[in-house]
Parts: sequence; C-alpha cells; structure tokens
Amino acid sequence: IQVDTPINPGNSGGPVVNMNGEVVGINSQIYTRSGGSMGLSFAIPIDVATQVTEQLRTSGKVTRGRIGVTIQELTRELAESFGLSKPVGALISSVEKNGPADKAGIEASDVILKFDGKPVNSSSDLPRMVAATKPGSKVAVELWRKGGSRQITVEIAEMPEDGKLARAAKKLADDVGEAILRLGIAVSELSKEQLQELQISGGLLVEEVKGPAARAAGLQHGDVLLAIGNIPIRSLNQFNEILKQVAKGRNVALLVRRGEAAIYVAIRLDEK
Repeated sequence: IQVDTPINPGNSGGPVVNMNGEVVGINSQIYTRSGGSMGLSFAIPIDVATQVTEQLRTSGKVTRGRIGVTIQELTRELAESFGLSKPVGALISSVEKNGPADKAGIEASDVILKFDGKPVNSSSDLPRMVAATKPGSKVAVELWRKGGSRQITVEIAEMPEDGKLARAAKKLADDVGEAILRLGIAVSELSKEQLQELQISGGLLVEEVKGPAARAAGLQHGDVLLAIGNIPIRSLNQFNEILKQVAKGRNVALLVRRGEAAIYVAIRLDEK
C-alpha cells in the first residue's frame, strides 16, 4: 500500500511527498489508461536525487562507481549448490579482466554477502551500493567462497558509458533458465584454436541439446561450459568424473558462456 501522495501526479517531474509533507521522491513516469493524471506513477527516490544534485554542484557531472563484475540472482538451488543455507547475496558470474574486482581477487562463483559493512540481501542491492560509492574509495567486501566467508578490499572505479557487458549478460540471463532437471546435452572438448580465440584455458563446447528441459531452458549449440560450481572444467573426462560424484536430485551450478557473457545455471541431476 502506497501512503505517499504525489503532487501533480500527471507531471513526470513533480515531487512525491509523504503524509508529513516531506519530499520522498521525484516522479519520472506515469502509467495511465485514460491519458490523464489518474494512474500509477513511478518516482526516483529522494536520496538518489540528492546524490545527483550534490555531484552536479561540486563537479558539474554525475559519476557512478563500478567494480567490473557481472552478477545474477542467487536462487535457492544455486545457494544449495554453493553450500549456503539460504539464497542471500549477489552471485558473481563473470569478472572483468584487470578490473577492480579482478585486482582485488574476486572470482566467478563468489557470492558477495556484505559491501562496505552493509548486507547484500539480493543481487539487486549490489549495483545500487557500488554506484553510490565514490570512485577511488577502498571498500571492504565480505564474500562466500568454497564453503566459507572471507574479507577483501576493492578499490572502486568510475562507471564508463559503455554498458555492453551488462546488456549481454542480461540477454543471456533471459535466454537461459534457472533450473534444469537433467543435463540432456552432448559436449566436446575445445580445440587449441578455439581456446585461444575465446581466451580461456578450458571448457566444453555444447554440440547438441537433447533433453527437453535443456531446450526449454535455452541452452544452445555453441554454448561453452566453463565450470561446475567453482571448479573450472578442464576436460571431458574430468567433467564426467565430477558429475558421477553428484548424488541424484542434487543441484550443481554450471557456468555457461555465450558470446561475451557468462551466467550460472542451477542443474538438478536426475540420473537413472
């Protein structure tokens, strides 16, 4: 229930005030069936607007922090596969080479639990926290890796205008589902030329998607499997040996690369 009442709700730039007359946001859009002012309005939170105003006053431009990672939501299945008791935090699916996170030692498959002392309850929390941090600041990060938590320090960089990596990761997330009942795929080892072209040290190429669940999830011919959990895939034999150790009905996290983006998919094995 929204108790805040917008002033001039049809005005996309009008303020939003609470019952005490305090400005809590600025209207940016409105959804209306009539074309008038009656409808559902969307507002920019006042703390965000205040940060933008202060930056414009002091430097004449707006800057945003970045650490150079691609993240995804941590589902219950993925949390189980990484040894977490509940799905909290932001799961790192890829790390920009030589970016701030890479230099700090953050790795794909890490789960960021706290940023600058503040809990990261979901993946949507982290971008807001990072963006609000001044570039050049050094921030303590608590993350989960290989069954335990650890503390690292990352230096925040400035957000560039180019968001190609984030858009590519979102497209892959839209294409690939969160859960697969069984693998249902045929894979092969990558050639030296393919490894060199992709600039990776190992992985398996998806040759054919046989299982209906895998097809429904969006796995495609040409996808590259990079890791199971935090274990990099080096060969087909190693891949098969890892799968043999996973009990029936358990979830494993599979890191899938398509183009320049990579994302984890939770797979529940249902071997006969």
